[in-house]
Amino acid sequence: MNIDFANLQKHYLLYKEEIDTAVHAVMEKCNFIMGEEVIQLEEELANYAGVKHAITCSSGTDALQLSLMAIDIAPGDEVITTPFTFIATAEMIAHLGAIPVFVDIDEATYTIDPTKIEAAITPKTKAIIPVSLYGQCADMDAINAVAEKYHLIVIEDGAQSFGATYKGKKSCGLSEIGCTSFFPAKPLGCFGDGGAVFTDNDRLAEKIRSLRVHGQSKRYHHRYIGIGGRLDTIQAAVLLVKLRHYECDLSMRQTVAHHYDTVLSSKYPIPFIAPEYTSAYAQYSIRVQNRDVVQEKLKSAGIPTAVHYPMPLHLQECFTYLGYRVGDFPVCERVSKEIMSLPMNPFLSNEEIAYISHKVIECLG
Repeated sequence: MNIDFANLQKHYLLYKEEIDTAVHAVMEKCNFIMGEEVIQLEEELANYAGVKHAITCSSGTDALQLSLMAIDIAPGDEVITTPFTFIATAEMIAHLGAIPVFVDIDEATYTIDPTKIEAAITPKTKAIIPVSLYGQCADMDAINAVAEKYHLIVIEDGAQSFGATYKGKKSCGLSEIGCTSFFPAKPLGCFGDGGAVFTDNDRLAEKIRSLRVHGQSKRYHHRYIGIGGRLDTIQAAVLLVKLRHYECDLSMRQTVAHHYDTVLSSKYPIPFIAPEYTSAYAQYSIRVQNRDVVQEKLKSAGIPTAVHYPMPLHLQECFTYLGYRVGDFPVCERVSKEIMSLPMNPFLSNEEIAYISHKVIECLG
């Protein structure tokens, strides 16, 4: 077999007629920036997430930056987050001159360990950014409780978890601010870059809308220093189509994960998902020994794999100035050496899943 890791082409072909029609409608109207599809998408995203406001933007990274700018994160401020995530989470903190403060992860879920957050809080701490990793939410109730005690803002980085649920509520509607990404390989992906910020706070929503268009309050009148962070209308049109089918896509992803679980969960560590959570399964990740050898064997068998993530952020060269060392976050460091993602998309057949699972077991003995 030759397995497709994300199978973006099949996803497009499945909804091709609807997507092509939606994109052509934008092209005919030539309203490429902030067209009516953007407004419609924001309304539908907000309804889906169960919040008052969804503000689309040009990427998940910009969603994080806009969120931090909206709460006035400034040089010298500290923001607590996890070292086991894509760099954008901590990068945007540093980009604003603030200091990323890392906290180790929970070994069962791979998300930030809420029991370790309080010890990292100082008078300079202004916010917490938990990352909802691999498709499932962090323990947001516990995190929000710590934040409330110390008067901190919580920004959920839900780049991998849009559509996941936590105790009956949707990801990105679990804290003061939520962010997500519509990068093509995400569970809800567009045909380029895109993202969104979610909040129930009217004041923050108004500010974020202004910040994404260079801080404008009205045309050529600038209240804030902002960024050029708008979502293209064509991408909004694509997302409107895909959002209509998203619950079906999520259900198919969860079915694929269930089939993987049936064969692999008793043999290899996988992220624990509590009964009151559901995952969007942005990735399906297991932990293995001798990862490089296993990946090479699977590649030879036509099975692509990926590693999310091979080096924790506290050990990245760009964060050397923070002064962290090997051993500071032992759970994160251990997981990063063993984690490996298998093909995950809604269209994997039972035969393909069985083949992948068999080959994984065969490789590992």
